[in-house]
Amino acid sequence: MGDGRATRRRGRPGYDRERLLAVAVTVFNERGYDGTSMDDLARRLGISKSAIYHHVTGKDELLQLAVDRALDGLFAAAEEAAAAPGRAIDRLEHLVRASVAVLVERLPFVTLLLRVRGNTAVEKRALARRREFDRLVSGLVAQAEAEGDIRPDIDPAITARLLFGLVNSLVEWYRPRGRAGGAQLADAISKVAFDGLRNPRATGG
Repeated sequence: MGDGRATRRRGRPGYDRERLLAVAVTVFNERGYDGTSMDDLARRLGISKSAIYHHVTGKDELLQLAVDRALDGLFAAAEEAAAAPGRAIDRLEHLVRASVAVLVERLPFVTLLLRVRGNTAVEKRALARRREFDRLVSGLVAQAEAEGDIRPDIDPAITARLLFGLVNSLVEWYRPRGRAGGAQLADAISKVAFDGLRNPRATGG
């Protein structure tokens, strides 16, 4: 019976694909994807380029794995919100809270996703999935507006962008070692955003 070491490739210095990806994402965020070479990654990892190619085909695959980690989390949050009970504005708030949790849990991956500019095929696919997510958010905003829970004088697409601009701004300043945890951040964003979005006539105000 094996002792677990059989799953590690012989002759490699202990890096598996997951650890390699974590380091690669850190370097991409520091130097920019375009500004990072395979030589840069090899130096940071302290291994040869051939050792990296043992796990992935190259930089593009590392980027694909990274942005998918972020996007898969966001789409899982969208599915969870769609299945939640309540009115559309309740599902929208659920999505905001779940998206904050994804960002906190997968901060380096979401940070990289938000810096993608569409310069490669992988980046173009990531941007297309981001646009699909944006459409889901806009749809919830439009539904909440139709139900009378969101003020009707702002275009739903603009509201969605502003709302998730607030969520996405966390990558610029949130650090896991800070005082605020994911739940506190979700509470703060929800209070700031939804107290301003709710139609006063819907609450009798």
